[in-house]
Amino acid sequence: MQRRQMLMAAAAAAAPMLWSGGAAGQTAAFPSKTLRIVVPFGAGGVADLTARTVGQKLAELLGQSVIIDNRPGAGGVVAGEVVAKAEPDGHTLLLMSNGTAVSAGLFKSLPFDAVRDFAPISLLGLFDLVIVVPDNSRFKTLGELVAWAKAHPGKLNLGSINVGSTQNLAAELFKTSAGIDAQVVPFNGTPSVVTALRGGQIDAAVEILSPVMTQISSQALRALAVMGEKRSTSLPEVPTVAESGGPLARFNAASWNALAAPARTPRDVVQRLNREVQAAIASPDVKKRLQDLRVEPRASTPEQLGQLLTSDIVRWGEVISRANIPRQ
Repeated sequence: MQRRQMLMAAAAAAAPMLWSGGAAGQTAAFPSKTLRIVVPFGAGGVADLTARTVGQKLAELLGQSVIIDNRPGAGGVVAGEVVAKAEPDGHTLLLMSNGTAVSAGLFKSLPFDAVRDFAPISLLGLFDLVIVVPDNSRFKTLGELVAWAKAHPGKLNLGSINVGSTQNLAAELFKTSAGIDAQVVPFNGTPSVVTALRGGQIDAAVEILSPVMTQISSQALRALAVMGEKRSTSLPEVPTVAESGGPLARFNAASWNALAAPARTPRDVVQRLNREVQAAIASPDVKKRLQDLRVEPRASTPEQLGQLLTSDIVRWGEVISRANIPRQ
């Protein structure tokens, strides 16, 4: 508990696409030029498509063009540094994610402080994480998997993508929360995880729902549980991990995306951006597009996003420490 309080205190202290907006909503002070959303992922992924969907609507609402600037690499550090050092006028924004919180515990040093160097604007959406097994698995429920793992210590192989990824850390969190002795096996991407599952090299895997939804729908994979606080609208028949009860009764792990500006961005600019993001997320076309991407549309206040970031820095930092993952 003392360690957690110390971490909380430390965390609290510490090819682009172009859309043109119309004249409606434009003000003399802000925005006065094209907005740029810096995305720490390559083009075509769910996070990138989320940024493009929201960016297109923001262009309409703000009356200015919005571009997406993909800057993948180094666990989001490249994109974060670009925005942290940008002019704090609200025209350069970061697609922040729980990966930003993970980086705070995963890297020995960063060119920015994840809390002090950004001004939170709003959440954009939540991504469900899911525990999957192959279609021919002996496990029909999460309870069966946990029971078998407890009866066979060290025998369960739980796959994920790269060490330090949200999926990898969620697998580690599940292992310790369930009180099982299991091996978390990292792979270099979702296709490799799926191949290993179907080939019998691993028993189960933790992955974001969107990239494995096709395999679940075709019954090549079976979803045992989603890892968020409530059931997924895409898989309403699949229980949450928390529904297993016992030591997992309060389990909650989800991936999220949000928008943030450089620190020292004027408060009225942050508030304006928050209002427009709230309106964008509430619009039926954006909501439907995000849901089609298996993203739960979710806006927030700047304060709520700041609290989420701070708590995730603490939580994932503790997971990294317990899993003995070397700091990079």
